[in-house]
Amino acid sequence: MSAGLFGLLDDVAALARLAAASLDDVGAAAAKASAKAAGVVVDDTAVTPQYVQGVAAEREVPIIKRIAKGSLRNKLLFILPAVMLLSQFLPGLLTPLLMVGGTYLCYEGAEKIWERISGHHATVSEDVAQVGSGPEVEEATIQSAIRTDFILSAEIMVISLNEVTNEPFFSRLVILVLVAFGITALVYGVVAVIVKMDDAGLNLARRESPSTQKLGRLLVRAMPKVLNAISVIGVAAMLWVGGHIVLNGLDELGWSAPYDFVHHVEHEVEHAIDTLSGVFGWLANTFCSMVFGLLLGAVVVLVMHFVPKRGKAAHAH
Repeated sequence: MSAGLFGLLDDVAALARLAAASLDDVGAAAAKASAKAAGVVVDDTAVTPQYVQGVAAEREVPIIKRIAKGSLRNKLLFILPAVMLLSQFLPGLLTPLLMVGGTYLCYEGAEKIWERISGHHATVSEDVAQVGSGPEVEEATIQSAIRTDFILSAEIMVISLNEVTNEPFFSRLVILVLVAFGITALVYGVVAVIVKMDDAGLNLARRESPSTQKLGRLLVRAMPKVLNAISVIGVAAMLWVGGHIVLNGLDELGWSAPYDFVHHVEHEVEHAIDTLSGVFGWLANTFCSMVFGLLLGAVVVLVMHFVPKRGKAAHAH
């Protein structure tokens, strides 16, 4: 009886260890999948604070919470079922869909650079630009943010799915659910910290301690620089991730020349540098992917901005 009980306990312990190892594997896969979506995550973090500009301080966090709930709803109720069905029944469409998403990222990155160069900074949304306040404007702002988030969330989920396509169906599902919760919490947690940073700085600047006042003023002055830095990093990340996705997709579809060129540059850099060769090789690959993404995005920007104008001009004549 005692031997049987101990044997049963050993079996239970072995199953527990196996379950823990599986959870570790799922957690590692979710972290890897999330990391691949870095460009979209940074862009999402950079875009969202603009939706609470000009909003009363006490309404900032409630608005961000509602946008975060809408983002999670986008990922779990609409995007997740679609990508799971796609991965299960039409896996061959995943590469072209990723390439479309990668091209969109390249376009977004190049568009932001074009706005900087041309001096034309498009607003996030017409809803956000409305003058006034009140429940109607707040609701319009939240819905606009959720609509914009849908595109970014779709990119995040598809990119993450591509990293776990070899996993069993249930593991893919669990990993993507973890990605959805993890990235949503990360993005909107960081956004909440960013938008409240100036308020925290103002509160500190009113304290009696000179050192605390100095810290408060530093936080207030740092806020625009932090947003600008996030925006710049987001553009670079979008071009890199988008370019890398399209390069990989072209290779999988049979046109390997661009992909091979980038890897040739990577290997040449690794051979030329002894110290930290892997790091410099990765940087070379990243830089080439970013340049490719910029060129591809510039072509799309050219088509989107100038071809319609020429068509309208020709029609007017």
